[in-house]
Amino acid sequence: MTKSYGENLLARIWIVIGAVSVRVKIMGIVIIGTLMLSVTLALQMRASVTRLMNQQLESRGISITRDLAARATDEILVNDFYDLRQLLVETQANNPDVIYAFVLDPNGNILAHTFGEGFPVGLASANWVEPTQHHHTLLFDSGQGLVWDIAVPIFNGRVGTARIGLSEAAIAKNIFILTSQVLLTTIFVLVIGLIAAAFLVYLVSRPITELVAATRAVAQGDFTPRVRRWADDEIGELADAFNAMTSELARSDEIRREREVLRRQLLEGVIAAQEDERRRISRELHDSTAQNLTSLMVGLKNMDTICDNAQVRVQAQDLRAITGQVLEDVHNIAFQLRPTVLDDLGLPAAIERLVHEWQKRCQISVDSVVHLGGKRLPENVETALYRIIQEALTNVSRHAHARSVSVLVERRTNEVVAVVEDNGKGLDPADLAVDRLGVAGMRERAELLSGKMTIESAPGSGTSLFIQIPIPYTEGENA
Repeated sequence: MTKSYGENLLARIWIVIGAVSVRVKIMGIVIIGTLMLSVTLALQMRASVTRLMNQQLESRGISITRDLAARATDEILVNDFYDLRQLLVETQANNPDVIYAFVLDPNGNILAHTFGEGFPVGLASANWVEPTQHHHTLLFDSGQGLVWDIAVPIFNGRVGTARIGLSEAAIAKNIFILTSQVLLTTIFVLVIGLIAAAFLVYLVSRPITELVAATRAVAQGDFTPRVRRWADDEIGELADAFNAMTSELARSDEIRREREVLRRQLLEGVIAAQEDERRRISRELHDSTAQNLTSLMVGLKNMDTICDNAQVRVQAQDLRAITGQVLEDVHNIAFQLRPTVLDDLGLPAAIERLVHEWQKRCQISVDSVVHLGGKRLPENVETALYRIIQEALTNVSRHAHARSVSVLVERRTNEVVAVVEDNGKGLDPADLAVDRLGVAGMRERAELLSGKMTIESAPGSGTSLFIQIPIPYTEGENA
């Protein structure tokens, strides 16, 4: 279902608003709220004051015009136009808002006016009042501002009409002053609001900032940070809940670490017991079974020598061949279980023997290099590296379809590094996910010694296995 334009616009606005910090949100709300309230009040006040002042101006103009009409009656009846003009000038002088005044006879002819040299064209006929009307008001734009033109009949219109023009300039000036005062008040209120908002932001954001910093520390595995309860509000409850959560996480992490230590101890015990059992079985096969098979071969050879029966001699030769194959298999099994060369001569000789036997059995070219500086590694490190390399070669023979393999073992200042690379078909990530290749076992052997194992592979690009195991500095010094 497609969203409307309005919904998309609201979604975009929300994305923009949600991307800013709490400080900006609070300050923005205060500023926008203050400005909207101030502008609304200013517009309403301006409109109300303008309407009221216009009403007052119109009322005052009517009063002035009616007073002028009453006073001008005698001068018009005696045709004293000089005094009539003086009356108009006096009226204009006594009322600053009056910008002009003039008197018309019943026929619309101008009897007197306050204009200097010329009377504006069309002004006399612009506003007309009936004899029976109390007054008539016309608002027009003179080009220099709005003018209220008020007409009042003199002696019920039988003598003429009195007209005055009132300017709104004073009103506009007062409105400007009022607006300026409102603007200054708005700025003052805005400054006070910003100060209050800054204080509010500090009260709200400071505990949130502490919570964010503590949360990041917890995300990195540090469960010791605690946040202060700033107030008895929702943020204070959040701080208490966070502290309770971190305490529970710390207890859970402690339990997990204890279990991990127990697991490592058990795993180390299992591996040690396994290696001991392999060593014992390998010794038994080498010292007992292999010697018995060798004695059997010697006996069959003697039988073949001293026996005159051709059929018995053929059977003895067949048995010797079978016994020889069994003896070779026993040697291979004993070597796979625990090569005595590893115990006797160390890791370089053991890897050389392992690579030689594996290359002969799998018909895959192997390039092996071992640099240990002439010193033997700790026994547990030698055993772990040997088993990891042995498992890696087994995986290559079973899954990689490689044509060549390289094995590197190098001793560095405080660690030993082993690399096994092949040019095979590479690994599918799914094989690593379900541990079809014994990767978990190899990784556990490395991690038990505080080391790490990394696999780099891509389909069609071969596989590289990297093992890093730390060793004490004195163990890592070159001879």
